[in-house]
Amino acid sequence: MSTPNALRGEASLTVAGLPRLLRPTFAALVAAEEELGSLFALVERAGAGELKLAEMTALFWHCLAEPEALTREAIGEAVAGQGLAACAAPLRTLLGQILKGAA
Repeated sequence: MSTPNALRGEASLTVAGLPRLLRPTFAALVAAEEELGSLFALVERAGAGELKLAEMTALFWHCLAEPEALTREAIGEAVAGQGLAACAAPLRTLLGQILKGAA
């Protein structure tokens, strides 16, 4: 895995014991939006504490830089195993990128 570039809104999530790069590309965010609905509404739900575990997992899944080696279930297990508090940092980074866009 390459080191996350904070200026591009990248983050890292540990899955199956290895750090995985989360890269919110345009294609990744479009795919997430197709599944989850409006990304602005997703950010609002997160801000209100109403983001569902499935939504967080889906966003992480779509933003994986190298998803080939992982199943979506593995992402869900990583989120459940680490807990919501540990996943808040990468989530905050991705949501921030959705709101701010490129620097």
